[in-house]
Amino acid sequence: MAKNSRLVYSSDIGRVPQPKKQATAPTGDGIARVRPEKKGRGGKTVTTISGLRLSAAELKTLASELKRKCGSGGSVVDRVIEIQGDKVDVVLAELAKRGYQAKRAGG
Repeated sequence: MAKNSRLVYSSDIGRVPQPKKQATAPTGDGIARVRPEKKGRGGKTVTTISGLRLSAAELKTLASELKRKCGSGGSVVDRVIEIQGDKVDVVLAELAKRGYQAKRAGG
């Protein structure tokens, strides 16, 4: 058998379940980098927050609270929180108030 092959079906037990991948711990230095972005967004400004060492559920909760504080929409995409509009100052103040180490990056 080749090294990259795997058992998918067995006549004894039927479909063989594949092992679940373990969720890896987020890497980085833990400093939240807050920056405004326009590129690839049709000229609209979006504030992005990256570099936080939080689980997916914690990121989603934090994003929800930041959206409420900024009074705008947003989402979590690839471990990056996106807040609609140029809300860098509001986000930096809120993250500092919550005890996160955050700094302005980019423009």
